[in-house]
Amino acid sequence: MPAKERKIAIMGFRSVGKSSLTIQFVEGMFVDSYDPTIEDTFERSYTSPRGQEYKLQLIDTAGQDEYSLFPTNYAMNINGYVLVFSVNSRKSFEIVQIIHEKILDQTGKQGVPCVIVGNKADLRMERVVTAEEGKALAEKWGAKYVDASAKENQYVNDVFDGIIQQIEMAEGSTSAKGCLIS
Repeated sequence: MPAKERKIAIMGFRSVGKSSLTIQFVEGMFVDSYDPTIEDTFERSYTSPRGQEYKLQLIDTAGQDEYSLFPTNYAMNINGYVLVFSVNSRKSFEIVQIIHEKILDQTGKQGVPCVIVGNKADLRMERVVTAEEGKALAEKWGAKYVDASAKENQYVNDVFDGIIQQIEMAEGSTSAKGCLIS
């Protein structure tokens, strides 16, 4: 079976760990510090737990806020969205909801394949957004929720397994029902 090509946008407020998640998934390493991302594109071949081969194009976007214009290229030819917030930032959780609204407005759809990621789960003592809040939001949107830590490489693969599963469900390529919550 030939590899399926999928384009995925990673979006969220600034400094929530979008690049850290992406680099951890693509290169298997955690980068402590780097300049703010303008936009980077990464490619990775990937085999899903179900054995399907994928050629993933991951678009690591610049941090968005409530006033950011939504670039139309993030609505065109994108198969799915990874929406990232930091568990130690209530504002970043609110921004994910604004970004989701903008995606729906730009695409003109009722829903899009997406995974909501509560990143920096290793910051247990600084946590202000609970996993339950993330799961409730995911359930409301028919999405998947993952509590992850790019730093400790916890559940990073689940993020990308999840978005592939959401895309396949949206395209009718899988018989899975409902959303999977980790």
